[in-house]
Amino acid sequence: MQGLHLTADLYQCACDPALLTDAALLAELCRGRTLDSGLTLVNEKWHTFPDFDGHPGGVTGALLLAESHLAIHTWPERGGITLDVYVCNFMADNSGKAEALLHGLVEVFQPGKAQYERLQRGDENGPGANGELLLESLNDTSAFGFRFARRLHAEQTPYQRLEILESKELGRCLRLDGLFMTSEADEFFYHEALVHPAALAHPAPAAALVIGGGDGGAIEELLKHPSLRDITLVELDQRVVDAARQYLPSIHKNAFDDPRVRLLFQDGARFMADTPRKFDLILLDLTDPETPAGPLYTREFFQLCQSALTADGALVMHLGAPFHEKDQVRDMSAKLASVFKQVHGYGLHIPLYGAYWALAVASDTLDPTALDAATVSQRLRERGIGGLQYYNEGVHAALFALPNFYRALMPAVKK
Repeated sequence: MQGLHLTADLYQCACDPALLTDAALLAELCRGRTLDSGLTLVNEKWHTFPDFDGHPGGVTGALLLAESHLAIHTWPERGGITLDVYVCNFMADNSGKAEALLHGLVEVFQPGKAQYERLQRGDENGPGANGELLLESLNDTSAFGFRFARRLHAEQTPYQRLEILESKELGRCLRLDGLFMTSEADEFFYHEALVHPAALAHPAPAAALVIGGGDGGAIEELLKHPSLRDITLVELDQRVVDAARQYLPSIHKNAFDDPRVRLLFQDGARFMADTPRKFDLILLDLTDPETPAGPLYTREFFQLCQSALTADGALVMHLGAPFHEKDQVRDMSAKLASVFKQVHGYGLHIPLYGAYWALAVASDTLDPTALDAATVSQRLRERGIGGLQYYNEGVHAALFALPNFYRALMPAVKK
């Protein structure tokens, strides 16, 4: 049963319009291309839909092949066609014949735009044996993904789609609206980098604010700094915290219940507009700008954050992938620079995010790049911070050593 499944979604087709409405003409084309590709036709079925709303009806057809099938559907009112070719490779490898059939038909239909998918099926010892493949886009043309053996939880909260997945490599993983947020195996890359560069640069942070961060990983790292006696977590979606409590204790380590932590479930922008408090550190541990967190990526919101910082305080946030999201990183860092006197970009590869990832420390006075390795080592020792898996005295400076392509996206730091 092992085989290759190909699909094509075609738009703005410039072929003879009759191919989208005439079942006999379309059937003749599909039969001919099927035989030309070397596949074996054993039966077929075609149906023409009636006219609708002033438009001619489309055609649905299927060719049964000795090797499996070809299915086709047309939408003449949109100039659209969907193609589906599946071939079994049990007795012989028919993959090349499937490719020839699909692309031969696409060539005839002349689409203005096309989308393709390729799926290997039926190999119990193949890649699919390791679980469901889930992909995430980095931009319009790049994607990455992981295989997950189990879905532990899925729900539609009032704000987003929430999933808890599990794999051998990543352990349990939080996914929101189809975007990977954190996993048990690699959370330390992001959370240690988000928290410790700015927290170590501050001589004695006492109060911290985390907006977002419902998985609890950021507050767990903040609690390692003994001078921090007051940590506020503002999370829009309480169901994220609920799910983290149930499924991700290895990430938050019960930080939600520490007496130094206060949980608030409300909109981060509203909190910042209303709070009279001052914080030494503000961490924006947010979902991406195209999500419900979008209003928290504005210059106006950054101004609210600046007003809520102490004189030597700092804002920390992620900017995105500087190679794949150049415009976003450039735009976000420029907004920060229009509010803060210093914006220090830094970065690291984060496995779950599929790329080298950009973060920034924004402040009017705090400069994390001024911290040398000896001072970092001393402060880690004095604060009793051990057991870190990524961050150390050597890594601190390396985080801020930007490759040239990333440096070119960042505004000059005003010293």
